[in-house]
Amino acid sequence: MSGLNDSGRVEAFSDGVFAIAITLLILEVKVPSGPGIGSQLLLIIGIMWANHHTVFGFVATVDRVLLFLNLLLLMVCSALPWAAGLVAGYLDGPDRGAAAIALAVYGGFMVAHALTFGALWWWLTRTGHLFDARVDVEAARRTRPRFALGSVVYPVLLGLSFVSAPLTLALHGLVAVYYGFNQLPVPLREGEQPDEPLAA
Repeated sequence: MSGLNDSGRVEAFSDGVFAIAITLLILEVKVPSGPGIGSQLLLIIGIMWANHHTVFGFVATVDRVLLFLNLLLLMVCSALPWAAGLVAGYLDGPDRGAAAIALAVYGGFMVAHALTFGALWWWLTRTGHLFDARVDVEAARRTRPRFALGSVVYPVLLGLSFVSAPLTLALHGLVAVYYGFNQLPVPLREGEQPDEPLAA
């Protein structure tokens, strides 16, 4: 079980899953072809990868719980092209109800992503010992509410899907941009050099 403590292997595997999800979009294997959906999903998956990379840049070791939380996170990410394909297939169609349901399904996957990423961060900050020595664990625990913002925003967008599908899709794009530029650094101990910003 020597590989259990190797966070580098976990990150390398995760990078491979993110790469496959993006490749599916590029190859258009029954994935988004609707207006702007493919590019929006590329942005979202890219941001997910950047956030994941930032977090695991401070993880020194992994345990079984972290492995399974990470696997669950990757499963949600790899299913996003399918969910976005539903939106692409129904958004411009005559059936507004079908478009709303498709976007709600997509929103459900975004809720699942927010919850699993939040759970991963909660577990890391709860255990503390999985981080490397640079991280101020107590300060990291205080970032939990802001880090979990998506767990509140995405359910709201899911409900909004049944009010206006185009508006909801636009707001998903805005939320992605916000997370792409949100400055929430991983708290470090005094004297350590700051690293990349963390956008939850």
